[in-house]
Amino acid sequence: MVKTPKFVDVKVGDEMQPLKLPPISRHQLALYCGGSGDHNPIHVDIDFAKKFGMKDVFAHGMLSMAFLGRQVTAFAPQAQIRKLGTRFTTITWVGDEITVTGKVTGKREENGEKLIDLEVNCINQHGKPTLQGNATIAAA
Repeated sequence: MVKTPKFVDVKVGDEMQPLKLPPISRHQLALYCGGSGDHNPIHVDIDFAKKFGMKDVFAHGMLSMAFLGRQVTAFAPQAQIRKLGTRFTTITWVGDEITVTGKVTGKREENGEKLIDLEVNCINQHGKPTLQGNATIAAA
């Protein structure tokens, strides 16, 4: 079980343990379609994707956002998350190997709550960010 970080123990610049994921597979995308209810064929049907000028099918943006959520909830329990925002920067293709990174970017108090700000990113095997995000968690 993940424990709530203590405000005094966390320093700006602290880095989170990177989360290295296996390559994105067609099977994973098919399972995500079923689990999420997002059955857009551009994520599972290569002929459909090519019709729209894509080289292949690609991951759902929300799948990448879930990777960021995993990184944040490895740092603090879900109940402590106050904000999670993302910006999609490039497509995550089948076969991409994603590493999720994170670091502490700020600490503050607001409305009597001790808050820690995080930067979290999905980065592909070429070092290119595919998703950039930020989160705020409440500390103990």
